[in-house]
Amino acid sequence: MTRPLETSHTRVTFDADGVATVEIHGAGVLNVLSTPVAVDVTAVIDELAERNELRALVLRGSGERAFIGGADLKQMATLRPDSAKEFISGLAALCESLRQFPTPVIARLPGWCLGAGLEVAAACDIRVAGDDAHFGMPEVAVGIPSVIHGALLPRLIGTARAAWLMLTAESIDAAAALAWGLVHEVVAQPDLDDAVRQAAHRFVELSSSAVRQQKRLLRAWEDMPLEQAVQSSIGEFASAFESGEPQRLMSAFFDRIKQARQLPA
Repeated sequence: MTRPLETSHTRVTFDADGVATVEIHGAGVLNVLSTPVAVDVTAVIDELAERNELRALVLRGSGERAFIGGADLKQMATLRPDSAKEFISGLAALCESLRQFPTPVIARLPGWCLGAGLEVAAACDIRVAGDDAHFGMPEVAVGIPSVIHGALLPRLIGTARAAWLMLTAESIDAAAALAWGLVHEVVAQPDLDDAVRQAAHRFVELSSSAVRQQKRLLRAWEDMPLEQAVQSSIGEFASAFESGEPQRLMSAFFDRIKQARQLPA
């Protein structure tokens, strides 16, 4: 049983295992990001971040034609320098709310994932694509550079591939995205919901506190020199034992081994 929650540009459902799904809607057939859409989705993501019972978050667009087809060109065509800064800051806030979300975020990626849509996907932790998906950063084709969380792409796929996407405005298909490491999994489009569900529920099976701690560490390491990252994680390791959960899970692990050894061959 799911409990629906609907806002102007989102539909949110919760399953019994603590997985929330945020669906972008009312943003055209390609789920384009205008300022009202970005503000609304960001507010919902930020509200969900306060819910300690959540184990994972799924982000999707409505329909199967696109995850997010980019930023709203109609709005961008009217921008001037001041309003352009405000507009792009709103998109950056959406990406950052996903990047800093306390639980893993899984992006469901059918069809087109372009420009700001790819930046949003890059800000998620896990990316599962349908085999019909295409990815691109076409901003230079309309007279602007790729910015904000496009800066994540060189870290994800390497500088050469990121440069190719951003400088040529060409797109790649799902198979290339998987080979480049841009997505984690590609499945037949009819199987996409099942694959996303399995990815999200993997986190239901793991220690919630450990997964949240690991995501926090991954984000912190991005801004640290290697030696500092190593040293800072020692305290994090020790603090994990304050909850008693590692002791419980490790004891259960050894109990399962003992039981297995007692079974007849």
